[in-house]
Amino acid sequence: MKCEIIAIGSELLTPFRTDTNSLFLTERLNKLGVQVAFKTIVGDRQQDLVDQVRIAIHRADIVITMGGLGPTVDDLTREAVAEALGLRLKRDQAIVAALYVRFAARRLTMTENNSRQADVIDGAVVLENPNGTAPGQWLDIAVDNHRKLVMLLPGPPSEIKPLFDAQCAPRLAETLPKRHIATRTLKATMIGESVADARIAPIYNQYTDVETTILAHAGDIQLNLICGKGLQELAQARVDELAGRIEDELGDLIYSSQGESLEQIVLYFLEMRGATLATAESCTGGMMAQRLTSISGSSRSFVGGAVVYSNDLKTEFAGVPAELIAEHGAVSREVAAALAEGIRFRTGATIGVGITGVAGPTGGSEEKPVGLVYIAVADEQATEVTEKLWPPGADRERIRQWSTQQALDLVRRRLM
Repeated sequence: MKCEIIAIGSELLTPFRTDTNSLFLTERLNKLGVQVAFKTIVGDRQQDLVDQVRIAIHRADIVITMGGLGPTVDDLTREAVAEALGLRLKRDQAIVAALYVRFAARRLTMTENNSRQADVIDGAVVLENPNGTAPGQWLDIAVDNHRKLVMLLPGPPSEIKPLFDAQCAPRLAETLPKRHIATRTLKATMIGESVADARIAPIYNQYTDVETTILAHAGDIQLNLICGKGLQELAQARVDELAGRIEDELGDLIYSSQGESLEQIVLYFLEMRGATLATAESCTGGMMAQRLTSISGSSRSFVGGAVVYSNDLKTEFAGVPAELIAEHGAVSREVAAALAEGIRFRTGATIGVGITGVAGPTGGSEEKPVGLVYIAVADEQATEVTEKLWPPGADRERIRQWSTQQALDLVRRRLM
């Protein structure tokens, strides 16, 4: 079963408002075995809405609209869906009466335009909305001899979520054929999206019943595997089989097989080894520490860190000799190593990490360009320093994100 979600509201086409309802609906629909094939945002223009509903009704089995059910002149969903389906609207006097009661209970006078919320599409089931004034509507109709389910739901999250759970999900569960969706999320780091795909495409292309998508982020790729079957065990077996083959191909580039973040994996290894970690960060400005401390329970393994931007604080907080900085410069292999060793010694941690570099956009030179970063990892056995020159044109935030990703991965590999 394919579903299309249509988010309605001109405000969603601005930089100031984001559609989050579709994420909620997608999760709920997946649990019912329904795959969301399309998500569309349409402004408050009736003809655009009519056109989009007509497109959706012909390419999806389930169409869900969100928003546009209120009392104002720009709330046009009821009218647009009725027109797109060639159906009439009829005002339900029972809903009008309930609206008057609702307003009276709050000692408010109901204006006439609120009655528009009682306009019901011919053949629709009214979905009560105890958290708002606009009820939803459910249509089970035939279009070109194909069964279609259409839901008109309110836009506010506080209304759509309880309404869907209480009234739409049970109806869908009774109506739809039994189908289960299984998912797996694999994550790999320090490998490019195109390189990863070149290696694994010959594998996942053999699994035509599993949908594989690759998402790239700074220093990270995420592989999402989705499979729908009549039985949960069959769907899960297929995604697990494919996940296993991808893991075999990419080896230790894969750091997570169940969707965990890299910082979660690092903290897991630290706790498993009974080890602790401390950081001395210059160009990343505490980002690595922030990522680690965003995980609950990180204090068991992460003892702390220092943001050492100035040369004086590199010496005072991490014990980097001033003459070392003078000889090699703050951005150097030697200083990165000294940061890692110094913070480890000062804190008593098992592992110390030092990061120094040029995050830009200013401060670079021909010898030390923007994007040059040194990352050091030190323990009682040895100190390892990695030099990275991130791609030209990378902005400050991406350089910092890439660098902390590399640092966390170096710690992971050291613990492995």
